[in-house]
Amino acid sequence: MFPLLLLAVFLSLTMVNSQPSGYVSRNTELPELGDAFRLHYLYSEPPTNQTVKGTFLLIHGFPYTSYHYRHVMGPLAEAGYRVIAPDYRGAGKSSKPTGWSADYRKTVMAGDLYHLIHSVLNITEKIHVVGHDIGGMVAHAYATTYANHTASVAWGECPLPGTTEYEERKTMLNHFHFLFHSVPDLPEALIAGKEEVYLRYFFDRQAYHRAALDESVDFYLGDYQQPGAMRAGLGTYRAFEQDKEENLAWLAANGKCKVPALGFSGARSMHAVDGYPMLSQVYENVEVKNMDEVGHYLAEEDPEQYVEILVWWAGKHQG
Repeated sequence: MFPLLLLAVFLSLTMVNSQPSGYVSRNTELPELGDAFRLHYLYSEPPTNQTVKGTFLLIHGFPYTSYHYRHVMGPLAEAGYRVIAPDYRGAGKSSKPTGWSADYRKTVMAGDLYHLIHSVLNITEKIHVVGHDIGGMVAHAYATTYANHTASVAWGECPLPGTTEYEERKTMLNHFHFLFHSVPDLPEALIAGKEEVYLRYFFDRQAYHRAALDESVDFYLGDYQQPGAMRAGLGTYRAFEQDKEENLAWLAANGKCKVPALGFSGARSMHAVDGYPMLSQVYENVEVKNMDEVGHYLAEEDPEQYVEILVWWAGKHQG
């Protein structure tokens, strides 16, 4: 009996230690969002002898997952912050709604994360919301919908539906996928069996330091080859025009969002020029801090610079 107990302890420790250092991986059910609705998230917090300065919510984009933040979770926690990086609905290990429940409006996706923060993790103070790519659209929806619970918002690497930049870019050749992904059913049929070819197209062309993604691309490919994963990913694009209408309606009803906002893109990315002109259309208080010598995949291409900017930003806007 005792040897078996030792073996069980050893195996449990092995499973814990198999996680990359700096965070733990968790799943939670959110029954208020539907039967067996599951959100997967990464979680990290400061050492027990350190005061928690605040909370970061890190929201990924397409075609990747919370794994994008694996290199920054630990350093942000060591800097004194609690860090939560979820797989948003439809991505990674989270639920992938289909049929009537396949609602990928960014306000709905932000609502999922609000439930996670408040109902599951019981975090009551204002948080720092950070988004990247489609996660930037979700971050904006969070900041506008839950402004009283948001200390600051930082996002970039995406044209926000409802802005001039969105209207200009959605028909440009280098954004061909905006319209392609919006076509019902056909993209899934054409991509099926060719997920690797299709998704590598984006990783290869959008990264400035492509080697920084070598260890993660296969991980993302595995996630997006799951049943229903590609349809769910494309669903986030199919909601763009609804997002546009909701963003414009919110702006008309409320005026510019008063949450402090940081435009946050890679200096080597096509989105580097979007920050101030785009965010100033929807926020009152805007700053821009692009990452030097970085392309689209900020947290993977230069984790140290990423952490430095976020710690600086949060320090200015403690909840």
